[in-house]
Amino acid sequence: MGVNVPRIKLGSQGLEVSKQGLGCMGMSAFYGPPKPEPDMIKLIHHAINSGVTFLDTSDMYGPYTNEILIGKALKGGMREKVQLASKFGIFHQDGKREVRGEPAYVRSACESSLKRLDVDCIDLYYVHRIDTRVPIEITMGELKKLVEEGKIKYIGLSEASASTIRRAHAVHPITAVQLEWSLWSRDVEEELIPTCRELGIGIVPYSPLGRGFLSIGPKLLENASEGDLRKAYIPRFYDENLENNKLIYEKISEMATSKGCTPSQLALAWVHHQGDDVSPIPGTTKIDNFNDNIRALTVELSPEEMAQLSTLADNVKGDRYASMVSTWKNADTPPLASWKADA
Repeated sequence: MGVNVPRIKLGSQGLEVSKQGLGCMGMSAFYGPPKPEPDMIKLIHHAINSGVTFLDTSDMYGPYTNEILIGKALKGGMREKVQLASKFGIFHQDGKREVRGEPAYVRSACESSLKRLDVDCIDLYYVHRIDTRVPIEITMGELKKLVEEGKIKYIGLSEASASTIRRAHAVHPITAVQLEWSLWSRDVEEELIPTCRELGIGIVPYSPLGRGFLSIGPKLLENASEGDLRKAYIPRFYDENLENNKLIYEKISEMATSKGCTPSQLALAWVHHQGDDVSPIPGTTKIDNFNDNIRALTVELSPEEMAQLSTLADNVKGDRYASMVSTWKNADTPPLASWKADA
């Protein structure tokens, strides 16, 4: 394709990844039925051979089936070519979810993921959501042991508050924080991004294309298959907000046309231009869309264009998630002293 995918240092502990990663969630879960396994393995191999070697999964995608898929895709010498990230912390049982971060669960979740992925070590292991009943120091203490045992190389946090990031980082260096950052999710810029940069922590934006909306606009929902949870759990897609948010997509499309690129490329380029400590992980299930996304790395944006795009987020209507979902805004954990007192 003629696109050079740069490498960046993620965090200050030595992890090097492709400047753009691949989010694998939609291959197995949440956005309609699971996609055919052979097609997804072909896509993963295409990504790796194109220079996108930073793969992102989680035990909750499926649950469990996405890790199994990734494990199959990494057979035959592919494992050595990738930086493999997975996540734990959202426990599934009888159709219910519970956020858990106690040491025994941390260990059992990691060992189960290693088996499903069929690997000896996970490169970057994230706390997917923060258990607000357990001091983050306790969760981190077990993760630190897993690093020492060689089961994981680097530790990450997802949807963590600034104070949680600081407390976790004091126990063991955090390599990356995963958060939603895009042209319609910029609230992380006030406190989370500066905290990460102060501590030398890499930034991994998920849903950099607004869960696909910044790629194709309202058509996303018209074409959504049965079982696509975006309509149910993302208020920005609710009817009362959609008409307003459609205008944002139209403005992105207009600028993309004037620059000779696609809306996806423009939206991703905006994220890439945030700095060399940022590796977004757009997801896709189609090779054509992957090829489109990777060309975002060739799109240049002037300071004026960046500013023009940045103002679009001010007009977004609707929350990122339905209210029952835990996010960085409600991710503080109890003080360590209280855990010791109760233990």
